Amino acid sequence: MNKSELRKLIRRKRRSLTPQQRRQASHGLLTSLRQNARFCAAQRVALYLSNDGEIDTQGVIEDLWRRGKQVFLPVLHPVRKGHLSFIRYDSNTVMRNNRYGIAEPDFRRGKRVSARYLSIVCLPLVAFDQRGNRLGMGGGYYDRTLAFMTQTEVAGSNGQQPELVGCAYAFQQVPQLPAESWDIGISAIATDQEFHPFQQT
Repeated sequence: MNKSELRKLIRRKRRSLTPQQRRQASHGLLTSLRQNARFCAAQRVALYLSNDGEIDTQGVIEDLWRRGKQVFLPVLHPVRKGHLSFIRYDSNTVMRNNRYGIAEPDFRRGKRVSARYLSIVCLPLVAFDQRGNRLGMGGGYYDRTLAFMTQTEVAGSNGQQPELVGCAYAFQQVPQLPAESWDIGISAIATDQEFHPFQQT
């Protein structure tokens, strides 16, 4: 099965879930993330607003707000084509729809932060494997934006980098995904059933 066929299969399966199954999975995702000490201690967390049947992140966002954490959302960069910017998100954030019809903070009015200074970046995905490879929608936005993490020099203040955590339903795991040289691997996966860190090589 090629990447296009796999995307179609899993997206169809995601969209077929009932509202009750979605709610249960959202609660399971939060439970899984709360099992990770770094997530619990993180001050700046990037998430995404669920779309196209993706596992619902709203419960995670609200949990972070309740605990006084800063939440950031990805925004399509208007100048650096193919890149994302991360903008602070709270209940008063001015939102607009991007060219894909997905709601995002207004780039002109939001408070931006470099990905280098985020504690955790939670990424959407279509599929993942047991080695930490991630299959996205094919746009390459996260790969380009987070490419600094593959560089050998110090990437951020005091050498810190964000932890990259994929968020998905457990059924989105596949035996193996082909890894391209530009792909950014995830350090852990949080599903509706478990939090699983990967051994980074």
